[in-house]
Amino acid sequence: MNKYLAIFIGLLLQASVVIADSLESSRAAITERLDRITDNTEKLDDSARFEALIDLYFDYLMLEYPVFGTVLGVPGQNHRWTDYSLESIAYQQASERRFLSVIEDIDSGAFDETDRLNYALFLRESREGVEGLRFPQQYLQITQMTGIQQDISQFLGMMPANTPADYENMLARMRAVPVYVDQTIELLRIGLEKGVTPPAVTLRNVPEQVENQLVDDPVSSPMLRHFAQMPDSIATAEQSRLKSEAAAIYSEQITPAFRKLHGFLVDTYLPGARQSIAAGDLPDGEAWYAYNVRQMTTTDLTPEEIHQIGLSEVKRIRAEMEAVIERAGFEGSFEEFLDFLRTDPQFFFSERNELLVAYRDIAKRADAALPRLFGTLPRLPYGVEPVPEYTEQTQTTAYYFPGSTEAGRPGVFYANTWDLPSRPKWEMEALTLHEAMPGHHLQISLSYELDELPFFRRFGGETAFIEGWGLYSESLGEEMGFYQDPYSKFGQLTYEMWRAIRLVVDTGMHAMGWTRQQAIDYFIENAGKAEHDITVEVDRYMVMPGQALAYKIGELKIKELRAFAETELGDAFNIRAFHDELLGNGALPLNVLDEHMRNWVAEQKSAGAA
Repeated sequence: MNKYLAIFIGLLLQASVVIADSLESSRAAITERLDRITDNTEKLDDSARFEALIDLYFDYLMLEYPVFGTVLGVPGQNHRWTDYSLESIAYQQASERRFLSVIEDIDSGAFDETDRLNYALFLRESREGVEGLRFPQQYLQITQMTGIQQDISQFLGMMPANTPADYENMLARMRAVPVYVDQTIELLRIGLEKGVTPPAVTLRNVPEQVENQLVDDPVSSPMLRHFAQMPDSIATAEQSRLKSEAAAIYSEQITPAFRKLHGFLVDTYLPGARQSIAAGDLPDGEAWYAYNVRQMTTTDLTPEEIHQIGLSEVKRIRAEMEAVIERAGFEGSFEEFLDFLRTDPQFFFSERNELLVAYRDIAKRADAALPRLFGTLPRLPYGVEPVPEYTEQTQTTAYYFPGSTEAGRPGVFYANTWDLPSRPKWEMEALTLHEAMPGHHLQISLSYELDELPFFRRFGGETAFIEGWGLYSESLGEEMGFYQDPYSKFGQLTYEMWRAIRLVVDTGMHAMGWTRQQAIDYFIENAGKAEHDITVEVDRYMVMPGQALAYKIGELKIKELRAFAETELGDAFNIRAFHDELLGNGALPLNVLDEHMRNWVAEQKSAGAA
């Protein structure tokens, strides 16, 4: 652990030993439990052994990845960050391999149908995880999208802030920031030596992101947002002490650590980062990208096959867009219509708060339309907030962050209010339906509330399902009363086109030799989004190879299953029952989802015939 303020060094060195010993003793306890399950010393049957292994794996994740516990609202490790030392990474990789060996030793033949599915999904997830250890993802600690320059503020901001103990946890994490920074720099340095870095062009604003965290008044820092307004239940003198300690830690420990990080990025990392953009140019890169594609889409589609699907979808959606332009009565070419949408003042707000209020209005109207399409709705509320200013310039148009009933934290739809001329009104309905309701907030919150499922199905799940559902949710807009004018309808098609374009440019850049500019130009040619937004998107695909493929591939499967159910069930088709069933098992791999929903349709037909 790092040092504290000078006057507390003796006490704090003792405390650091206690914390380190606590981690080591907790790891020893995890290992001892795993040994018992491995040797089956308690003579458990396979079902009980599997249940014990799932429980142990959850405890292991909470110990090794404490921020995950913060996100879920699980107490106990809120005073720690994940240990990114080389020794801990080696321990975690060895543990993942051990867990897999135990899973494979369990015979699921006598399990009931539910436990067989749980076992199959857990085995799949574990095998994919171990397979992925081949690729040194740990060296890619910072991109323009993620990293310590954003995570510190974000996760401190979502911590519980109700009692003095909660604030002591924040202080402990703040004191640990210098170690976290040093571990990050070490991994980045090794990545440089091995040629494992993001493309240099994508890192251009990252030093500024670090600088944005440094302020003269500590209490105005986003890291200390909970200290700016503390609950009345904490005594005034205690509030003063906690604020004073936080300010001192920020000034004397965090600020020097972030300046060190900034200097490393400017002087060493950015100049040494790779100039190429393709994932295939990384060590073992072709296999790495193929793995990402399989994991993100939960299919065996090759990059070339996905590229062709993308081209086909772009052509189909383009025809629909041309039809909307004709209905709008616009006299001009497709390119002129796009320019009209990108530049006409009627499509833009002049004040940030106006944009945010408009998003909140759309969200509230979406909430009111949900009962027509869903029988089961989540209990957890959500809010609409602006993307934090320290990261808004390099963030996408919007994103969602899940809440937690346990932590008393709502879900949040973050809308980017920076650069208003790149935030047109006509995209807002589709975007809100995707990120909030009935998209990510509804699906993820419902999954969290499936108490009968094991944790890895409630809190995990496949990106192809999660993002496929988000994109499918955009298509529900007309049934919910949205897209009433041609511009909003064109906006919905623009967003569908955006996801189709992803199939083309992601595979194009990472597997087929496309340049960054070629990807940007293809995007501009086919979508109405502003050029800044397009550039941010393309840069995102460069640092998250394969992730962008999940949306369209997942959406196509969900639409295929809905069409199948409507055809098979005819007048007996119930959209609320279909959606409830689709969402009632967590975020499944697409092949598992396909089998499950087709079986459900067959059961509905049989029940109707009877």
